[in-house]
Amino acid sequence: MQIQDLPYSDPGVPDARSGPRFLWWLWRNQMGGQLKSLAWGLLHFVSVSALPFCVGLAVQAVVDRSGTRLALTGGLMLLCGTGIAVGDTFLHRAAITNWITAAARLQQLLARKAARLGSGLTRRVAAGEVVAVSTGDVEKIGWFVEAVSRFTAAALTVVVVCVSLLVYQPALGMVVAVGLPVVALAVLPLLPRATRRADAQREKAGKATELASDTVAGLRVLRGIGGEELFLDRYRRASQEVRHAAVRSARMWSLISAIQVLLPGLLLIAVVWHGTQLARQGRITVGELVTVYSAVTILNYPLRHFEEIAMAYSFSRPSAKRAARVLSLERATATDGVRAAEVPGGDLYDPDTGLLAPAGRFTAVVCGDPDAAGRLAERLGGHPAEPGRSVLLGGVPLDELPLAGARTAVLVQDKDPVLLSGTLRELLDVPASGAVRATDALAAAQCEDVLDALVQGSVDATDPMDARITERGRSLSGGQRQRLALARSLITDPEVLVLDEPTSAVDSHTEARIADGLRRLRSGRTTVVFTSSPLLLDRADRVALVHEGEVVATGVHRELVDSEPRYRAVVTRETEQEQAAAVADGDLPDEDALLGALEELEEIEESA
Repeated sequence: MQIQDLPYSDPGVPDARSGPRFLWWLWRNQMGGQLKSLAWGLLHFVSVSALPFCVGLAVQAVVDRSGTRLALTGGLMLLCGTGIAVGDTFLHRAAITNWITAAARLQQLLARKAARLGSGLTRRVAAGEVVAVSTGDVEKIGWFVEAVSRFTAAALTVVVVCVSLLVYQPALGMVVAVGLPVVALAVLPLLPRATRRADAQREKAGKATELASDTVAGLRVLRGIGGEELFLDRYRRASQEVRHAAVRSARMWSLISAIQVLLPGLLLIAVVWHGTQLARQGRITVGELVTVYSAVTILNYPLRHFEEIAMAYSFSRPSAKRAARVLSLERATATDGVRAAEVPGGDLYDPDTGLLAPAGRFTAVVCGDPDAAGRLAERLGGHPAEPGRSVLLGGVPLDELPLAGARTAVLVQDKDPVLLSGTLRELLDVPASGAVRATDALAAAQCEDVLDALVQGSVDATDPMDARITERGRSLSGGQRQRLALARSLITDPEVLVLDEPTSAVDSHTEARIADGLRRLRSGRTTVVFTSSPLLLDRADRVALVHEGEVVATGVHRELVDSEPRYRAVVTRETEQEQAAAVADGDLPDEDALLGALEELEEIEESA
């Protein structure tokens, strides 16, 4: 796999049982790139390590006044230089390719998992942890995967040099052969402590990232309640904890680096001292002494990769553990399905609650528990948080459809839809039937003032469709973001559209116009809206009250207000004491007065 061939057509099925198993799976799936990196690494390291032998031969040729051997040695040095240059160039290319392709594979796996789990992902894993895995952890995992082949090449080179020195000069070669394993393995007792400190640093950094992500997501709310400084202080403390942990980790790695410098230096001193004694006794030549000395000096270069692989593994192991935890999450239902991917039509029915949404009708659902409403909305879209009986569309269980087919049939917009950065044209460029134009959807969602705000906030955009939207639409108010998200959902024109509180952040006048536009644009299509707004409920063809997990009343809004106390309590925000008093006095509120009072209350609910 080359960088220009990304993304993968299929990133594969990862082994997410543990962090080390996931790293091993990534490495195995890059076998071709790893072998290339190993081959170029061997060429580079062996060429570097062969230079001392050439230097020794050249020195001895000068001592012996042999021009032929000197010329031959010069040719060998030229060959080694060529091997160094070619090997280093292609080793770098292969290593970076392995790094980027491993990171890209992991990002594709995370994106696929997020797409399959949907909104259930952030319910099971903190959003900040998902961000940490898809950003910093991806780089560290890619670093370890590409470093393995370079380390293997360096280790093989060290073995080759030791064997060569034993053959070339046994007396000095034995000293090097005994000393090099000690130098290479001396830091092993320090690695567990260094790993623990690195794990502590990564854990604290992950918590700080989660805190920052959650703070930014709720910044408007924090400012509104005066909690901005409180959370800023929390982040400062978390940041300082990360800094202290990083310093403690760096101290240990500095000690390991110092040992990696000290021990080779001591080995070099021992080789020079012993070699000098042998040369004075006439047991070795000057050229042989220079060769062994130069070889030990050069070996510091491949030995550095022993430290790098230890550091890469220490930092990538907790990252791989987090990635494996996310990738091991599974949906409550299968994604492949057992039926053809044809979009069924007909009534939408939930056997668990008894909720029925007739085909082609506008159904409103009232639920006193917002969390329960969100879970029910996900169930209707075929995304249940827990296993259970499947929702039926035209008598066909959604669980038996492929995931893509179920999502084409039923679109669910939750109460907190996300707007990605880009132009408005890009935001509205979604899979759609083509029956609903962007202008019609924007008009139905009452986005006229949103378009004006986007144009005014853009530097060079005269067409609202070319105006840029900031990340998550932070430059817009809550109501404006909500209306743009509604327009995006309307453009898709699905067979069934499920909306969870689509107008909770708009004023009552705008909400009334949205209700009319929604009813008009979705005429003949099945629409389910979870809401407690009388303005939307009054325009619904059918209203269902869900209480304690089941439908307890159905009808039209005005009838339910008069006949169902539980419905009236949710819609009017009536307390149990007020409800009991009203029943005892026989003083039930007049419908028109109730709607007028609620309109006045909802006018102040527009979010900043």
